[in-house]
Amino acid sequence: MEPLDPTAAASTAPESVPASVAAPASAPVTSAVAAAAPASEPVPGLDLGRAHARRLRDIYRSSGWPCQDAMELELLAAGLLTRVRRDSGHETLRLTEAGIAFVVHHREQHRAAFNPHEALVERVALEMARAGRIAWRDLRLRAQVPGEDGEPRWTVAKPDVFSIRNTTVATYVEPVVHEIKVRRADLLGDLKRPAKRAAYQALGECWYVLGPDARGRPIGEPDEIPAECGVLLLRGDRLEVARPANRPAREALPFNVWMALAKATPTLPAEDPPQSQF
Repeated sequence: MEPLDPTAAASTAPESVPASVAAPASAPVTSAVAAAAPASEPVPGLDLGRAHARRLRDIYRSSGWPCQDAMELELLAAGLLTRVRRDSGHETLRLTEAGIAFVVHHREQHRAAFNPHEALVERVALEMARAGRIAWRDLRLRAQVPGEDGEPRWTVAKPDVFSIRNTTVATYVEPVVHEIKVRRADLLGDLKRPAKRAAYQALGECWYVLGPDARGRPIGEPDEIPAECGVLLLRGDRLEVARPANRPAREALPFNVWMALAKATPTLPAEDPPQSQF
């Protein structure tokens, strides 16, 4: 029998896993699947979408501690996440190359679908951040409003932009809600919902931001908006104050609102480093 040629044995090793990504013995990496599916193709049997991309982005930003829920199982089964066992015995999560590509793919899809409403929402949020306020988008905040029987009831408000002053005094936060409208039909429908405005006013100042129509004119006039609400008009490239909002008297934000803000990520000013906006 001829002696085994070590160089020949090395040539038969699989080339699909580069040596640079092999885990050291002290920190073995356990992958859920042998090969991850391409990010641009659907994974058989799994319906992966924006919620999964958001979870991957959150894991990328964090230390990778597992939640051990159904969504995490789906991401592991799709090969978008991998488990890393540390020397201490704890397991954390890390995005695979396919997982990173999946996040980037959905980010580009979102940018391509950026419609005029989302563009104006982003514009207002950035303006608030540049003004020194802390601004959030797409929040879900519980607010107490009067019911039809006169008794208070809880409802969920979803302001386009919610912002507070950057202050260390709880009573100085001056919360402001901006409701963005770029279609007249949407504006008229919204004006028929007083309960929605009541929820916004329970949170802070309420402002309507009106975009232009196809001819460049505002989709509504200030006198069409309830008097207690402020009005901002987008004229060309400028936001103009058509009417200020009434500032409701309040002592501080409710605790449930603080909890919602603590769990959310605020909008960063445009001059912040690009990597901090990922």
